[in-house]
Amino acid sequence: MTTRHEITEQIVTARLAKGLTWQQLADAIGRPVVWTTSALLGQHPIPADSARTLVDMLGLDESVVVPVLAAVPMRGGLPTAVPTDPTIYRFYEALQVYGGAIKELIHEEFGDGIMSAINFSVNVEKKPHPSGDRVVVTFDGKFLPYDWTAADS
Repeated sequence: MTTRHEITEQIVTARLAKGLTWQQLADAIGRPVVWTTSALLGQHPIPADSARTLVDMLGLDESVVVPVLAAVPMRGGLPTAVPTDPTIYRFYEALQVYGGAIKELIHEEFGDGIMSAINFSVNVEKKPHPSGDRVVVTFDGKFLPYDWTAADS
């Protein structure tokens, strides 16, 4: 059986060989580009009909790839505790510096709870700036208040 990791490698290789952008793949299935990219990298299940469209565009073996893409994946997890890829590390670093402040501001504005990463969207934009283009990342998650009531109350 082909593993999810092997299929991810096939997807990345085929995308590059065919000169396809992540945006083109996302447009083909009518989904946001960040979600589609994340899904193709193994973080979300892709409905079978959408998976077939993507597999066809990429020229991959539908009988092998579609069932794996449609399966619920093991989410999260990086190869190391502290990410070593410079781009991913910068997000880790930014959360080390600003995570506490973001947490405090969420609690001050919304109360005791968290931002959902399930009822969630993320967007990446390029913003021109005189000193060099800016990367704008927007996390948009539903606020989930903690419910500290006893289960049997």
